[in-house]
Amino acid sequence: MTSPQLPRQQPESPETEAAGRDWLEHWQTGPRRQRWTELPPQPGDLAPDLELLEARSGRRARLSHFWADGPALLLFWRHFGCSCGRDRAERLRSEHADYVAAGATVALIGQGEQERTLLYATANDLPETMPLLCDPAEEAYRAYGLLEGGPAEVLFDAPDDYLICQPEVGKGMAEERRALARPVVDNPWLLPGEFVVGRDGRLTSTYRFQFCEHWIDPRVNLAAIRFASGELRPAFARS
Repeated sequence: MTSPQLPRQQPESPETEAAGRDWLEHWQTGPRRQRWTELPPQPGDLAPDLELLEARSGRRARLSHFWADGPALLLFWRHFGCSCGRDRAERLRSEHADYVAAGATVALIGQGEQERTLLYATANDLPETMPLLCDPAEEAYRAYGLLEGGPAEVLFDAPDDYLICQPEVGKGMAEERRALARPVVDNPWLLPGEFVVGRDGRLTSTYRFQFCEHWIDPRVNLAAIRFASGELRPAFARS
């Protein structure tokens, strides 16, 4: 039975089925990457420049393409079965125009393949002009120093059976969400982040979520975009 409140979040496809199995495996094994083994990219560092598939065009693009003519705001998303992603989409719909007006190209990076990404974007009314980049292997997530959270960071408001990740609870949740057309998919532990990159390819701001609803104030992104564009320059940097 499909929920009347929400449009289907993922297509009925072999990729979605595989992503659901991936989610369940992560649920059963727990997070594996909660510590940095080396310093992650920091403000002032060159932003990692990977090549990813852009879902709307079907072509591969380097991340540097998005900051070639001005600042870029890279939004690393939660998995496409998480309600946090829907909440972030709602926030983004009210923020996006301000980011663009400040001169930024806003690009989403998610764990889904092309078809899953496109349906998710439509279901959540993401801005039609926003590039959608596919990173199912989590290469960009790793390059930008995004870690996995544990149950405390991801399931903090859930009952104890969820917090301790009972296998049967995970299977039951997967079945329930599949019936509601919003299946759990991908890596449930992977935390999102938001990064502003200047035209020179250097990171202006790096925001890594400490838990899955650790929303950034959009004014922080806006200020970082204005610094990245050169509109603003700190007085202490002029001497």
